[in-house]
Amino acid sequence: MKKLVVSEHLKKSLKLQRGQMMSLFQGCSLTHSAFLFLFFLFSSFKPAQTEVVRSISDCADFLLNQSPPQIPNILEDGKILDQNRYKPICQTYQNTRTFLTLYDTKERIPVFSAIKFVINKNPGKRSKKWMIEPQLENESANKNMRKDNKKQGTYDHQASNLDYKNSTMFNRGHVCPSSYGSTQTAKTSTFTLTNIVPQVITFNGGSWEKMENCTKCFMKKFCKNNNNATEGFVVTGAEPGNSKLKDHVNVPSRMWSAFCCYSSSEKAWLASAHWGANVPEESKNKYMQTKTLNELYQEFGTQEAEFNVFPGTKCPLETTVTEFYPKLDKPCKCPRSTCKQKNQKMNKKKNKNKNKKN
Repeated sequence: MKKLVVSEHLKKSLKLQRGQMMSLFQGCSLTHSAFLFLFFLFSSFKPAQTEVVRSISDCADFLLNQSPPQIPNILEDGKILDQNRYKPICQTYQNTRTFLTLYDTKERIPVFSAIKFVINKNPGKRSKKWMIEPQLENESANKNMRKDNKKQGTYDHQASNLDYKNSTMFNRGHVCPSSYGSTQTAKTSTFTLTNIVPQVITFNGGSWEKMENCTKCFMKKFCKNNNNATEGFVVTGAEPGNSKLKDHVNVPSRMWSAFCCYSSSEKAWLASAHWGANVPEESKNKYMQTKTLNELYQEFGTQEAEFNVFPGTKCPLETTVTEFYPKLDKPCKCPRSTCKQKNQKMNKKKNKNKNKKN
């Protein structure tokens, strides 16, 4: 018969709850082994959570319907194809999970980051300090992200501050935007280098920033669920390129972003997508055009595997939210309507009129 081994952590838990358990079985004669069995059967003891997890499902609350994206050759049917290379991170700061990242430890950039967008009336200010994920270097390290030690130099499985130092072309480009965080903790947590890519400075501060601002404005106004609470789901990713910053961190060739939400005011699901090349922008007036989800999927999918940000959901595939842009304030920096978009609106009105006549 095998000897029963009880850990120190379990002994403490047993000690704390022994009184409650014994009161349940008062008057019964129990052996020590039987007591332990009943304790595990009825207690609410749970293992400690960690930040770097084994499966996307461990932090799926940041995904619409808890449904993982389909990323060809990386994440398919909810399964990470190369678990040694790609690590799901429940981004954790001050013991609070704030968003999800699937991280490429070989290229040292995120595959994507996902967040549930909500509104807090008093979000506070974030403190700008660049952090790293300790568990990518040491699995037994604390689950909370920590400040990057500049004296540390480079890391084996992630980027460091040193990788970006003195770069005149690239800066630290957020994948999950800091402005999408609803609390000070959430905002600060986006300043982990596992949520950062080398982004061309004029692209990051140009059309990409305008897109982030426009999307946020739209979600604040139109993404209201049936409880009148703001709720939108955003997934943003990077496509690896052929060059590396300081021969250590991959420079993405393109970046993409998509969002989806239910709008109680419109009584419909709404969604749009954007993507752009990570290259210098000469004009400050450049805007990133709003695309449909299907256009995004066709652009980044392959013949062998599907690209799908919101699989198994009611997110519309063939429409965008451009018709709502005129209702947003000018500081939202949304793109101007194109001829194609105007024609789509006219055709939509014509179809409505035909349906009314019929």
